Amino acid sequence: MRTAILHLDAFTARRFGGNPAAVMPMEAFPADSTLRDLAAENNLPATAFLVRQGADYRLRWYVGGKESQLCGHGTLAAAAVVMERLEPGRAEVTFHTAAGPLSVRRAAAGYAIDFPVIRMAPTGTPVALVEALGVTPTEVLEDAERYLAVFDEEALVRQMRPDMVALARLDRRAVIVTARGTGRYDIVSRFFCPAHGIPEDQATGSAHCALAPWWSERLGRTTLHAFQASSRGGEMLCRVQGPRVELEGRCVLYLEGQVEIESMRSEAE
Repeated sequence: MRTAILHLDAFTARRFGGNPAAVMPMEAFPADSTLRDLAAENNLPATAFLVRQGADYRLRWYVGGKESQLCGHGTLAAAAVVMERLEPGRAEVTFHTAAGPLSVRRAAAGYAIDFPVIRMAPTGTPVALVEALGVTPTEVLEDAERYLAVFDEEALVRQMRPDMVALARLDRRAVIVTARGTGRYDIVSRFFCPAHGIPEDQATGSAHCALAPWWSERLGRTTLHAFQASSRGGEMLCRVQGPRVELEGRCVLYLEGQVEIESMRSEAE
């Protein structure tokens, strides 16, 4: 059988920028092993699998060979596919996901995703983190999955060359580094996750669920223009709205085609 596949660059207005994602609309989800095989074959930072559910869609993401609980750029790419290919002209869509219902609407700069805020708590500065980054942050925050390292200078974030082997040995799966931006950007960041097969992610929506509320409190405004200073670069508008944060960004279509699959057993079988 055949199923559609679309390859998009998310959180960017230019092709070959932002974060690549594959989107695969399906009649039903196949077995988890098939989803893993498809994502591995696509060999992209994320593959988003879509199944229609009434007027909405169910959405699952695979990142770094594993199913993810939240993926910003995969959600943005999925919304673009729904509103530009599956239902042209549609203005809003709700995805039912492992993170709960996520709504996406058309916006001035492409599409705006409604995500839950991620709150991180201040902590001490782990020696292993400093050694891995090669520079000492002015402040460190943490949650169960990641460290957030804050720096005084944007140049330190942009020029950083971390030790990926050392980062992979940390007791958190990911590290976000950030500084106040200059010029058109309010905040600048980078995202490292080598323990999960992603040395540096290109444009990470979920990271901004933590970055936006933290910087919003310090800068005294709820709308922030963010830039992720990876090799491809990614940008988004962040709007903090109480316990939620809206991430607005663009998508660019790179490829559209079909995948040949000999047989797919649905998850219900």
